[in-house]
Amino acid sequence: MTTAPWTEATSRDLMNVGGRLANLVRGEGSHVWDDEGRRYLDFLGGIAVNSLGHAHPVFAEAVSRQAATLAHVSNYFATPPQLELAARLKRLAGTGESGRVFLANSGTEANETALKLARLHGGRTGRGAILCLEGAFHGRSTGALAITPKAAYQEPFAPLLPGVRTVARSIAALEEAFAAGDVAAIFIEPIQGEAGVVELPEGFLRRARELATENDALLILDEVQTGSGRTGEWFAFQREGIVPDAVTLAKAVAAGFPASALITFGAASDLFFPGTHNSTFGGNPLASAVANAVLAHIEDTDLLANVTARGAELRAGVEGMRLVAGTRGAGLLIGIELDRPVAAEIAQEALTRGLVVNAPAPDVIRIAPAYTIGDDEIAEFLSLFRDALAAVADARPSEVPA
Repeated sequence: MTTAPWTEATSRDLMNVGGRLANLVRGEGSHVWDDEGRRYLDFLGGIAVNSLGHAHPVFAEAVSRQAATLAHVSNYFATPPQLELAARLKRLAGTGESGRVFLANSGTEANETALKLARLHGGRTGRGAILCLEGAFHGRSTGALAITPKAAYQEPFAPLLPGVRTVARSIAALEEAFAAGDVAAIFIEPIQGEAGVVELPEGFLRRARELATENDALLILDEVQTGSGRTGEWFAFQREGIVPDAVTLAKAVAAGFPASALITFGAASDLFFPGTHNSTFGGNPLASAVANAVLAHIEDTDLLANVTARGAELRAGVEGMRLVAGTRGAGLLIGIELDRPVAAEIAQEALTRGLVVNAPAPDVIRIAPAYTIGDDEIAEFLSLFRDALAAVADARPSEVPA
């Protein structure tokens, strides 16, 4: 069997940090094509990024128009797209007048900014501990990695940021962690995407809000994966009826163009001051214009209603399929629970049939398709996914469910 030129180029020219599944050359809607002309249904959406699918006219026009107008200026200057985006994000998050926005380029950068916010707050209160949850994923840079408590990720880069404690996903553990009286901030993903689309216990976020307030600590929500409408609300915290002190977002906000933000509420908006943070590319007019166009299109066409409706259809559609034990998540961030740890095999079988999904946990398949999906995409997904499940089930007929 010969090796494709692109696989040789990958091993020769790219850093060895992970494999590549195919060499994709173009996309349209919810489909992508590889260099051999094979079509795939993309139900991973660049890991919850491609909110409008691929090559959407709104996205393409915004990039083209702004690139021909003004792409980048230094952070010594403001630009109309930057100011428009900041105001829009404040409105969508419901910060009120006291809210502030810092624009960056990725979810990791947004979380690094939030970590500095937590340190500033801790310096003011004299409390230095930062809490994170078991199963959390907040990024790969060393600061964000310190609040991503997975040994395989952390150990090669230790020692990491000190003062971080991991809390089990239970209200009792949450209360015990705050009882120490030294907490500056707690970082929480409302739904843990990389852990396998894991939902928090009922009332967990509300109790975290209460405890943070009682202990003069910041409640910082990582909505890199759940924000920008992915759950059917602009932010997942809006489903819980609470208000954080800060929230980070990225991924879907610009539908594929690198952009992210930290949004602050209330007194947390006053912590940064000149010289404490900045970014060369953050909030550049090109990224800001694209994010504005994407969010405006989602809002103007009521795509959040489609996110909610299509998510419900997908969850109902996989119910009763072989190997499927249930579903979790919200909107179009869905974890399909399996009755045995064969998720990696199913993802591979799906890919061979032209379906892109992934396996964030041994017994979970994650899907995060475009907000624009309709009847045709759902029918295609259900057919391809059913076949992938059947292939794995037939290959392992004697295995007892986990």
